[in-house]
Parts: sequence; C-alpha cells; structure tokens
Amino acid sequence: MLRVGAHTSIAGGVQNAVEEQLEYDGNCGQIFSHSPQVWADPSIDEDDAAAFRDLTAEHDVRPWVIHSSYLVNLCTPKDDLHEKSVASMQTELDVADRLDIDYVNVHLGAHTGAGVEGGLENAVESLDELDVPDGVTVLVESDAGSGTKLGGRFDHLAYVCDESRHDLEVCLDTAHMFAAGYDISTPAGVDETFAEFADTVGLDRLACVHLNDSKHECGTNKDEHAHIGEGHIGEDGMSAFVNHDAVGDVPLVLETPTEDGRSFAWNIEKVRELAAE
Repeated sequence: MLRVGAHTSIAGGVQNAVEEQLEYDGNCGQIFSHSPQVWADPSIDEDDAAAFRDLTAEHDVRPWVIHSSYLVNLCTPKDDLHEKSVASMQTELDVADRLDIDYVNVHLGAHTGAGVEGGLENAVESLDELDVPDGVTVLVESDAGSGTKLGGRFDHLAYVCDESRHDLEVCLDTAHMFAAGYDISTPAGVDETFAEFADTVGLDRLACVHLNDSKHECGTNKDEHAHIGEGHIGEDGMSAFVNHDAVGDVPLVLETPTEDGRSFAWNIEKVRELAAE
C-alpha cells in the first residue's frame, strides 16, 4: 500500500492531526509536538494522547513522524545550545514513545565555524547522549546545504549513521536534495542519485521521504517548496522518484505549500496519480 500523507496540526489536541490527515485522504503523517520556533515543552494530556493512539489505530494512519524544533542544532560547538538541543530532542523522543509514534526527525544543523568534521563529530556526540526509547527511531534529514549547515551531502548522513551508537535512519527531502545539487528532475538523475545514496548511506537506512517539489533550480541551496510536479523537479522527476524501487514501501510525507487554491489534498492526490503511472 502506498503510504502518503502530510504535515498536520495538533492545534486543539494532538488527535486533531489524525482527523486533519483523514480530510486530506492521507494515511501517514508528521506533526510538531509544539511550536517549532521556540524552546518549549509539549503540553499533551493523557486523554488527547490516548485519542491520538486510538484514531491512528482505527483508521490505520501510519507511520507518524515528529519533526523536531527548528532551533535544535546538533552540530553546534556552543555548550548552551548543545544542552538545549539535546534536552529538546529527548523530550521529542519521550513524546513519541507516549504517542506510539515511530520516528523523530531532525536536521543536523550548522557547524557555525567548527568545520565540517567538527560539526559532524558534535552531531554524533549530541545524538549519543540521547536515551532513545524502544520502538522509536531517530531520523536524520537531508538538508539544502546553505551556509554552514550540514546534511546536504550523503557522506554527512553516512558519517553520522555510521559513528553513532544508535541505529539511526534517514529521511530524504526531495526539495533539499535538489537544492543541494542532486538533480532528480529526470529518470536518469533519480537513478544516479539513488545509486550514490545506496553506495554512501545504504538503502536499508531510508525510512521516510519528505516529498516536495522545489521553487528553485538544482544546486542553489535555496529551500522553498513547490506543489508536486509544479516546480523545477517537475512531473518527470517526481514520477520517477515515487515509482523507483528504492522508495518501495517508504512513507511519503508532504510539506508542500497551501497556495494557488491547492492544499495538501491536491498534492496527495497528485502523488497517487504519479504512483499509478
């Protein structure tokens, strides 16, 4: 079964994310456990958590991903930011455990002067401080690679996965990959990109995809998402990607915009049309 869904809101109660997903005809999804722009602890009471678990099971909406706060920076050389980032990630992991959510997704962050090697070592150190509950997996997300941000190259992801004491997996974001220079706008480009990922990271570590088209050209390091098939990756690239053997049963989570009269529902339907080709 094709698993495709969207990032939905927990406003009014975490269970509402499931209801919203069903409105879009999605069958997997992603949430923030709190506002991603601030350091804050989630406020999810046990009744809402139980309702989320029950609705997820009743409607077979799975898997779910918690996306970590945008403030988290695993690569930072700054002690205070390191401590806040680790504490925030631990909270997300504990919430995932309470909600029976499989994955917590995180960007590696920026090395801000520590250098690539130093930043990657910092990321491994940060991740290794976490107490990851049984049944929850940390996903390291590919990045667009602007400035000193790490994770835009597959070897960055591979290093962290190889060196961490945890069994980490990877979330590939198509718009980020494209921005970082992986040209997936053609079937040949998709084949080449997956071949490089297989050799560098390993296809067995691909657990989730953030499926987004890009408003900017390949290699620009600009992270701005477009409707599926309507950006510079285009229909040919998107179709080749979702139908590639490497994707298989990997859940596809959309972070596409709501504009031009098109919402997540339009994009989910578009993905299903491309997957049926």
